Amino acid sequence: MRHISASAWHDSRVLPYAAYLRVYEPLTAFAPRDQEMWTGYAESRDRPRRAHALEVEHGESVRRLMFVPPMPAPEQESANAYLRRLGDTLYVCPWQSRLRSWLAFTTFRGSMSIKLSDRFVPQNVAERTADAFDRFKRYEHSLRTHIRTSTWHVPTSWFVPFDSAERWLVLGAEQGESPEPAVQTTTAPPRNMLYVTSMAQARRRVARALVVIRRHVGQVTTLGEVEEVGRWLEEFHPHSLVELDYGGLVHLMDDETLQNDQSVAEVATALGGLDNGQEELAFAMYQRVIVRWRSVQALQFAN
Repeated sequence: MRHISASAWHDSRVLPYAAYLRVYEPLTAFAPRDQEMWTGYAESRDRPRRAHALEVEHGESVRRLMFVPPMPAPEQESANAYLRRLGDTLYVCPWQSRLRSWLAFTTFRGSMSIKLSDRFVPQNVAERTADAFDRFKRYEHSLRTHIRTSTWHVPTSWFVPFDSAERWLVLGAEQGESPEPAVQTTTAPPRNMLYVTSMAQARRRVARALVVIRRHVGQVTTLGEVEEVGRWLEEFHPHSLVELDYGGLVHLMDDETLQNDQSVAEVATALGGLDNGQEELAFAMYQRVIVRWRSVQALQFAN
């Protein structure tokens, strides 16, 4: 990793070191009442704009955890969403902060002993949070979230749905790559790395990857991870958009590192090499991705 500029360090104090996999569904995929709500939301001048949405979302989470006692999940579901427009179509990715917090807290509690977890969240608060989630599940049959989060790295399986031509890299005010003309976006942060594709393309690439991995590698961890991404994508409207956002991870990499990050292309080349009998090429490309993201993930434990 190279030098991180002072401005990048300032921004990194605001955003968590996390990447995000998002699905934006067309407005017509929502119930009539929600369509009306999101239409009004898109026209609102008060909603968080894309350039600051991650800061707002993270700020809400930090404030909840700083309460005494802390609040693992908000009392009400978020009324915010990430938005995209393609032609005349509005695409919506709800934040679902409450549901995502419940799911994350359940995972957190299950990853350690109750005695240890009580040091972070008092037992009575944890029990109230769990009871609220149980009541929610009695009335809601789906726990589907439009956003997935990965801290300190991008999982290899997240690169599979995309193509290298769909990359949008912004390094600052005067340099960067332009987004795909077919996919329009609102104002982006000054430093950002995104991939955006159609749901049809994403599902096609995942399906092809699964065929290649099953045929040439078999039952490995990567297969299960790609299968899991594929199942998640199948839960959404077929005309949705899929987005990979490096989020706060861009502040762990300097400009040169981001420019040279071709993880999507390398994963695609690895899969193509497997399918064409070029095993050495496939191994080299896959290892390049693994080593790159291990070095980023290792910063979690840096002093």
